[in-house]
Amino acid sequence: MIKAILFDLDGTLLPMDQDEFTKGYFKLLAAKLAPYGYEPKTLIDTVWAGTAAMVKNTGAQTNEAAFWERFSRTYGAEKTERDKPLFEEFYADDFEQASVFCPPNDKAAETVAKLQRLGYRVALATNPIFPSIATCARIRWAGLAPEDFAFVTTYEKSAYCKPNPDYYRDAAQRLGLSPEECLMVGNDAQEDMIAETTGMKVFLLTDCLINRDGADISVWPNGGFDELLRRIESEWAKAPLK
Repeated sequence: MIKAILFDLDGTLLPMDQDEFTKGYFKLLAAKLAPYGYEPKTLIDTVWAGTAAMVKNTGAQTNEAAFWERFSRTYGAEKTERDKPLFEEFYADDFEQASVFCPPNDKAAETVAKLQRLGYRVALATNPIFPSIATCARIRWAGLAPEDFAFVTTYEKSAYCKPNPDYYRDAAQRLGLSPEECLMVGNDAQEDMIAETTGMKVFLLTDCLINRDGADISVWPNGGFDELLRRIESEWAKAPLK
């Protein structure tokens, strides 16, 4: 029986065109840091390199440590440590402007609330490549709050990234459950549906579908939020948790 439901954030609970959001986000970040000696292209290339370092992380350190370690290879340890507060300021202020690229879907918050009323534990399994402050902002953009979830994966507290199956095993462990007791809901055919290899049930939300490899999505249960609820109630229903 399914006891917990894990949701992706970007493109799942928070509608977005990934490319449009990324371009807008980087433009804002470059504008914030340009006055402090960060040439835009080098900065963006370095952030991508840091992201790649997090994706390759195999649990030896937090994703946060992996990111800043790679960042300091470009800018040096002294400048990196000195300027970290600038990034915190960015996510606390300028980053809010990126919400224009993410118009919320009321069905997302409604679905989370309904599943909780049915007795399911709900967690936010967003790829942990952002700091907590940025993840909490995007949760709010979706019409939700961090307190709505049993846990939220962020780069400070995670040591794996999607599509590493260990990311999903770690998420189940945080819930005190086996992967077989969890359902992963996401919009990325490659990064989210890989959860199936751990024993998790999966559902591919197609509202903002990402399918880089052109996979046959009919192999997974898929559709919108209404179809997700129908699937849960008809195929994976359980008695409410005590």
